[in-house]
Amino acid sequence: MAGPVEVTQLLLHAQDPDTNVRTQAEARLKEFQDQNYPGFLASLAAELTSTAKPADSRRLSGIVLKNALDAKDDARKAELQARWGAVDSNLKSQIKEALLSTLQTEPQDVRHIAALVVAKVAAIDLPRGEWPQLISTLLANMSASPPQHGVRQATLEALGYVCEEMAVLDDEVLAPDQVNMILTAVVAGMRPDEPSAETRLAATIALQNAIDFAEHNFDNEQERTYIMQMVCQGTSAPDQRIRLASFTCLHEIAQAYYSKLPAYMGEIFNVSVKAINEDAEEVALQAVEFWSTLCDIELDLEDDDDPSEAVNHHFITAATPHLVPVLLKQLTKQEEDQELDESSWNIAMAAGTCLGLMARTAQEAIVPLVMPFVQENISKCAGPADWRCREAATFAFGSILEGPSQSSLADTVRQAMGFLLQAMKDPNPYVRDTTAWTIGRVFEFQHDASNTEVPPLITQETLPQVVQVLLASLQDEVHIAIRVCDAIGRLAEGFMGASDNTSLLSGFFKEIITVLLSTAQRQDPSQMDSTRLQISAFEAINDLVRAAAKDTMDTVGQLIPVFLQEIQKTCGMTAQTNEQREKQAELQGQLCGVLQVLIQKLSEEDPRDKTSHKAAVLQYADQIMDTLLRVFNSGSATSVHEEAMLAVGAFTYACGRAFSKYLPMFYPYLRTGLMNHKEWQVCLTTVGTLGDVARNVESDLMPYCDELVHLLIHNLGSNDVHRSIKPQILSTIGDVALQVGEGFEKYLEPVKRMLHQAMSLSVQQAAQNQDDDFLDYNNELRIGILEAYSGIFQGLGPAKAEANMKDQVPVIIEFANSIGKDQHMDDTVVRNCVNLLGDILSTVPSTAAVLQRYAHGDWEKLLGFCNENSHLQDDTQWALSVIQNAAGRA
Repeated sequence: MAGPVEVTQLLLHAQDPDTNVRTQAEARLKEFQDQNYPGFLASLAAELTSTAKPADSRRLSGIVLKNALDAKDDARKAELQARWGAVDSNLKSQIKEALLSTLQTEPQDVRHIAALVVAKVAAIDLPRGEWPQLISTLLANMSASPPQHGVRQATLEALGYVCEEMAVLDDEVLAPDQVNMILTAVVAGMRPDEPSAETRLAATIALQNAIDFAEHNFDNEQERTYIMQMVCQGTSAPDQRIRLASFTCLHEIAQAYYSKLPAYMGEIFNVSVKAINEDAEEVALQAVEFWSTLCDIELDLEDDDDPSEAVNHHFITAATPHLVPVLLKQLTKQEEDQELDESSWNIAMAAGTCLGLMARTAQEAIVPLVMPFVQENISKCAGPADWRCREAATFAFGSILEGPSQSSLADTVRQAMGFLLQAMKDPNPYVRDTTAWTIGRVFEFQHDASNTEVPPLITQETLPQVVQVLLASLQDEVHIAIRVCDAIGRLAEGFMGASDNTSLLSGFFKEIITVLLSTAQRQDPSQMDSTRLQISAFEAINDLVRAAAKDTMDTVGQLIPVFLQEIQKTCGMTAQTNEQREKQAELQGQLCGVLQVLIQKLSEEDPRDKTSHKAAVLQYADQIMDTLLRVFNSGSATSVHEEAMLAVGAFTYACGRAFSKYLPMFYPYLRTGLMNHKEWQVCLTTVGTLGDVARNVESDLMPYCDELVHLLIHNLGSNDVHRSIKPQILSTIGDVALQVGEGFEKYLEPVKRMLHQAMSLSVQQAAQNQDDDFLDYNNELRIGILEAYSGIFQGLGPAKAEANMKDQVPVIIEFANSIGKDQHMDDTVVRNCVNLLGDILSTVPSTAAVLQRYAHGDWEKLLGFCNENSHLQDDTQWALSVIQNAAGRA
């Protein structure tokens, strides 16, 4: 068994300010770890526990030891844990004893490091049934007499860290009696009569980490009440850190045990309001955050249609009349120049954010509570400090625009628009900044030209002033101009769907676009701000183009050469530094994004007469493809590649089959994108673009299919490929199969194997009843599988499908049975599944006999679901008819 060696000087040198000394020491430590892992661990543990060693070397020994047991990367973490597991059991016992004994030694920061390492060892050993005496040993420290406050503090830290590690594990490692004893010790340390503030703080933080394990205790009213009493008393502790930690505990409790809160809401309201009004800002922020957390919980409950979920107690609605005045008072506590710093966060901003969440929760009830404050302060100009009142009033008004119905706010908003437009000339830049933000929210939530139930907010009479003020404000300070760009985008969105032929905005369309193009070229002393403004201006142009009516299509078409020229300029840039390259990449990405939107808009077909403005794209076709190929060839960053790929995808729809002439030049980049597993979003975008190409060039894709299908199948089976890509690959296989028709026959065997594996994985995931993220992913996987099969059956045609795919029908029906077992069916999955069954029966009529053998299976629930939901009937009516006829039903 390896014994410890002297590492003190090595550890001290690893902290030396001299880079050469430090680098050499770090390299020697790494060599020691690689060549003599047991000796490395033993030496670090001996250093950590020895009071004769310098505190600096002891601290670093603990940190290095912790890093030898854990890592952020999952693969590295598993490797380190396996290495620890292979260590001799006697040496492991010695190291554990050293860690526990270090909790008994001075100084406190060394104890703190030891507590962290204890938890990292526990994360490996407790799930394996090792170190069974850990919890009892730690608890013995808490009951030792006389009490040693430093030991108690370190022990509580260790208990908290252990709970934090256990909480991320799937299995229940701690026994109920262990959890109960931990909580008892933790809550005892939170008592107001605890003589050590450090111990009380450690106990409160430990409770945060242990909350997830306290379900049994919160089910017991007496224990629950005692815990809540300790937490609420902590919010008024003399030590600010304890007050802060106590409010954080309340967040955790609300999220985990919302249903248990009714009996305690009166006390929570009192302590939180006191903190908001009187405490230090850091504590007040946490008190406001509690109410924001509660809003989020109740909004989620309101959206959840699962009756088994917790009952919504409507705490926010009940608290609104009492809490809103408290929050409004905080809005005038702004920091100077906070509008210039996106990362700034203070009580005024937190209160406004909470007010917005309350408006979404309490809806119309909040309006009469806020509007008197707005009316009293929005025009206040008695002294130089009154900008705070004007900004606060504007912020309050903007915060309540989402939630209350459009009709309930319609009159108020119309009256306010004049004040807001005038306020864009306020002498204070912070007021102008908040006003621009509020105008954007007015347009987002109250301006919908297609809504005939309320009088329009923007009319032929009011629009000229709106446009005039917004365009003038684009010349304001950059941070304000960014807000104005957003407001212009929201204004445009509000006209979508009102009329196809013309819009009130049409008369101003060219002027607004021209000013936005000029704004995108603005230079500012801060390069970062100039870049943000440029991005915002381009995003506003995108919104205007998406909302453009037919009578502005000529202007939209004229923008293509403008943006092609701008993209070409970026390809000629010489970027020397990483910062310059990042800026070039970001600019190229934005420009390619605008080009994509322009192409999409001009390629849209009118569903009534099938007309479009593709000619405006096609006259620049060669220039468009040449420019995008230059972007690919420039070797810039990931985002550019992604945006350029999306632009190519849009371009294929403008060209149709004529895109085939560009395939030889584009194909190398398509192949590279499919092989780019590391930058998975680029790979995902490329897979989608391949689907676009297939749908448009049809059988002209066939010469490239051998390699393309091989790459797609390889990506499906590779663990190096991000799972988010795989459903899209399956859908794209369906696109390719549909377009190349009988030519896809030679790829069927490997594709069928991959589809079987995907179905097996999907059925397994569905049976495990995973969390929402897993359910969403499984539905994406199902859609990919169903679309792949649909494309294959339709593409092969009756004869080839009969010969090659009939044996797949029983497997597909079993897959449909799995979908039919869902408690909450997904519309898109059901639609695709029913339509696939229709495709199979219409392509291979003899499969009707197979379907009849599976009569009364869970797949029939999908038919009922379509019949019961009118929004699905139009999309599935043909398939339902085919299935019913095949099953011998009327």
